[in-house]
This record gives sequence, structure tokens and C-alpha cells, in this order.
Amino acid sequence: MTAASTPERKLFTATTAANDDQFTSRDWALFLAVSGIWGSSFLFIAIGLDALPPGLITLMRVSLGAIALAVLPRERVSIADNDRFRLVVLSFLWVAIPFTLFPIAEQHINSAVTGLLNGGTPIFAALVATVLLHQPPRGAQLIGLAVGFAGVVMISLPSLGDGTSEAIGVALVIAATVCYGFAINLAGPMQQRYGSVNLTAKMLALATIWTAPYGLWDIGDAEWEIGPVLAVVFLGVVGTGIAFAFMGSLVGRVGSTRASFITYLIPVVALVLGVTFRGDDVAPLALIGVALVIGGAFLASRRAVGAAESVSK
Repeated sequence: MTAASTPERKLFTATTAANDDQFTSRDWALFLAVSGIWGSSFLFIAIGLDALPPGLITLMRVSLGAIALAVLPRERVSIADNDRFRLVVLSFLWVAIPFTLFPIAEQHINSAVTGLLNGGTPIFAALVATVLLHQPPRGAQLIGLAVGFAGVVMISLPSLGDGTSEAIGVALVIAATVCYGFAINLAGPMQQRYGSVNLTAKMLALATIWTAPYGLWDIGDAEWEIGPVLAVVFLGVVGTGIAFAFMGSLVGRVGSTRASFITYLIPVVALVLGVTFRGDDVAPLALIGVALVIGGAFLASRRAVGAAESVSK
């Protein structure tokens, strides 16, 4: 098939959401599925680190995700010449850089803390949308952003107060979330032009190339224990391939800012799994934060201000 319609020249363009109103049942299904899968990813990274070096975890995760999407039936759409640079940038910002940073970070902080800090992604997504796309959140969405962020802070503070040795890990996770903030806004229009699975498959294939040198560098240090290997296999096939396809579809349906609010539920999943399987302590303040996170996510799913007016005109 020939390339999709000619894209605009600007690197970042606004996403026109298919649904500016309240989430449908399909939107909620995608929202909760991605939240659960990505929330558990931090636990699987921690399990993988028990036997595998961080670079190899990233390479396995990305390459297995690429393979999983490659075998799915899909419409083959060529990337337009003017969009190929966007695709390369997206493969770095959404995959290669953050996926490399997270396993390194989890050598300094535990999986629960990593998942909690990842909840800051909507802040950066909203800032990028505001500054570059002139699409600030309004009304209930703005309130949801503030409430959810307050919840993330309350969840994170008890863990971050344990000592300064976690500073490196925290800095790496924040850097990864900044990348996500840019990537979510960049991915929206491209997903609508080329389709979620098609775009994600190409993005993961490129990211496999970018992450291969670091992944192969310390492959000799791998111990290949069955548990950690299976954890990384799940992380790649489900946590990367399938989850990215779901996320791309969600961005196209509800817009980049509202889709990014899944990261307000990711800390909840990461916290529960960290307590259950890694024995992480949970402070009362964190439990209050969980309630705020869920409340913020519900507010964020409300229709955009002006949506009803635009429909009626």
C-alpha cells in the first residue's frame, strides 16, 4: 500500500481525538488493560534483574515485542517520507531511552518506587501539549491532573525519604518519564495516520537496533535462570508488544493527554505487586495517595471542555 496522506512539516502536531466525551466501555477496557500490564512491568524487570544484566533485559524486551507485533495480521502501510524522522525520534523517546533507563534505575530503587515515580508522566505530557501544541487541559481534566499528581507525590514521599542513595535511580526514572511526555504527544497523530499496530511494529523494530549494542555488550554476565527469563519474555511479548498496540489505540481514541493518565493507575498496580511479591512497606500516606490517584484518573476521563459545544455546531 502507498504511504498515508502527507503529514504536516512540524515535528509535533495536535491529536484530534476520536472521542472527546466521557470514556466508552472500549476506552475503559484499553485504559485498564494498559495500566495493569505496564504497572506489572516494573515487577517483571526486578525479577529479570535477579539473573540478567539491564542491557540484555532491554534488548530482549524490545525485540520480543517487535516479534510479537510482526506476526499479528495487520494492514501494511508505508511511512511517508516526511514522517520517517518522526518515527526514528519516537523509537528513541518511547522505547530505546526509557526502556534502557528503567532496568538501570531498578538497580538503585525497588520496583514499587519506580512504578510510583512513573506516575509523573501525565505532567510532562500535559506540559508538552501546552507548550508545543497549545492544548492545555481544562475543567475536570485539569482538576484530575492536579489531584492525581498530588496522589503520586503522597505515594512516593515515604519511599523517597529512605536515603540519598536512591537519588540516581530517581533521576533516571524522571528522565524516562520526560521522554514519555514527549513521545505520547508525538505518537498520537502518527497512530491515527498509520494505525496502532503498524506504527508500533516499525517503532519497536527500530528500537531493537538502537538497544542491541548495549544489550549484547554484557550478555556474558547473564545466568539464564528460568524464572527471570520467563519474566522478561512476558515483559517483551505482553508488556511491550501488546501493551503498546493497546496504548496506541487509546491515544488515537481519546487523545494524548487523557491517554497519558493511565500512568496514574500504574503506581497503584506497582505498589500492590511490590507489597505482595517483594515485601515493600506501605506507609499510611501512600494509601491516601492511592485513593487520590484513582480519583484523578476518573476526573481525567471526563469529556473535554467545549466538546459538547463543538459537536452541536
